[in-house]
Amino acid sequence: MTHPESESALKQRGVRPTAMRILVYEELERAARPLSLRELEERMVTAERSTIFRTLTLFLQHHLIHSIEDGSGAQKYEICRGEGECTLDDQHIHFYCERCHRTFCLRQTHIPPVELPEGFRPVSVNYMIHGLCPDCR
Repeated sequence: MTHPESESALKQRGVRPTAMRILVYEELERAARPLSLRELEERMVTAERSTIFRTLTLFLQHHLIHSIEDGSGAQKYEICRGEGECTLDDQHIHFYCERCHRTFCLRQTHIPPVELPEGFRPVSVNYMIHGLCPDCR
């Protein structure tokens, strides 16, 4: 993804495209899998942790990214692909490798619909599979 494409993606969600915001967005895009704050910090050695965290918080508020809990104790962040707010379609199944501790997106495997009792309205769904990835098997 180029800087102009990143700037456009940020502007579409109402986020002013500063240099740091573009860098964080492009790092999430380049990873093609959910990343934790620590992983982003390791990849972006010139950026301060607090700046990355504030950027992620802003992205979450503007529905540019969503967060998932994979059982590792650290939130992971991933870019929303839909228009407007993240939808349940953006919240596909994830796979957590118990050996290398990476989380993978299984974008082609959507969360099966769940029939909820009357009056309940889902906001997010976290469907996580734990096991060993192909590299660790």
